[in-house]
Amino acid sequence: MTTTVERISQAALKILLEEGAQAVTMRRVAAASGVTAMASYRHFPNREALLRAVVDEAVADVTQEWGKDLGADFGAQVDALLEQFLDFALGMSNLYLFLVAEQWDGARQFPEDFRTGGSPAFAPMLGVVEEAMINGVLKADDPLEVTLAVTSPVMGLVQQYLGRRIALAEKDFRALCQRTVQRVLNGLAA
Repeated sequence: MTTTVERISQAALKILLEEGAQAVTMRRVAAASGVTAMASYRHFPNREALLRAVVDEAVADVTQEWGKDLGADFGAQVDALLEQFLDFALGMSNLYLFLVAEQWDGARQFPEDFRTGGSPAFAPMLGVVEEAMINGVLKADDPLEVTLAVTSPVMGLVQQYLGRRIALAEKDFRALCQRTVQRVLNGLAA
């Protein structure tokens, strides 16, 4: 049996995933979860608190396996993390867009939140980059900034793809992302 909080959270996530964050209102979520608007405010003081709770839980669920069982080869590790990221960004595009393109209270901030592992999507790649530097695969440098240099081009490409500014089939778009990451890594190779 689901609790009222779970019903509210599930309804908010469904709306967010299907229509985007702008469609998530306390009234709409309450109606979708079968509670009164006032009841939803008993559990979440405002829309921002509701979105934060729902987004944090959804991201934790999506990223819980990221970075596990990647193998020993640096290239394979990067490819696996890229695929996991693209599966998320393209498969849950409204959640992804909320996370990276909208201003919201509690959004992770570079560099501190990224340095401390506060970004569950960034942390596995940071670990792979740090290991590659230790092993001499990548030039010694600031691992945090190198990871940002590797991940940011893909994020930009995803933004353009979701905005329909890149006219490729998904398979071809994924290949473009892989080639882009490889070009960046070629410049960072030891």
